[in-house]
Amino acid sequence: MPLTPRLRKASLAAHVATSVGWLGAVAVFLALAIAGLTSQDGQMVRAAYLVMGLTGWFVIVPLCFASLLTGLALSLGTTWGLFRHYWVLAKLLMTVPATFVLLVHMQPIDHIAGVAAKASLSGAELHGLRIQLVVQAGAALLVLLVATVLSVYKPKGMTRYGWRRQNEQRTASAVMAEMTTA
Repeated sequence: MPLTPRLRKASLAAHVATSVGWLGAVAVFLALAIAGLTSQDGQMVRAAYLVMGLTGWFVIVPLCFASLLTGLALSLGTTWGLFRHYWVLAKLLMTVPATFVLLVHMQPIDHIAGVAAKASLSGAELHGLRIQLVVQAGAALLVLLVATVLSVYKPKGMTRYGWRRQNEQRTASAVMAEMTTA
């Protein structure tokens, strides 16, 4: 079902806002993870991990789902389609696993935030997990930047499904044109 121009613009604005918000929230999360890993100040480390837990559940997860849902709505309601263009399909194949990975990795974030809530962390405590959070946040930021670049540049290339649908539409248009001139 095609979106009306007004609804399409509203959906596009919502998708851009939630996607950019998700990207920004992950950048903040990465900064907090680096601060938590490198700081020698126990209170700073504790605060970083407490804020990471809150940011994950109350900012990143909702923005992730909102971006996914608005992207689906746009692809299904516009001529871009969900499976017609490789760049849309690539974004979908990055976003769905990223959403799943985010939910799985909220458990270690909750764990380290829980430890930080009870006591100050020393430099050696949970060092491997702290490094893991930096690496994962960096990887998430990279995935979101690639998705952003795909959205801006929209590389050419249609899937087989896209070519087939385009040919069906052209054929249907030609038949309708013949019927109206006859």
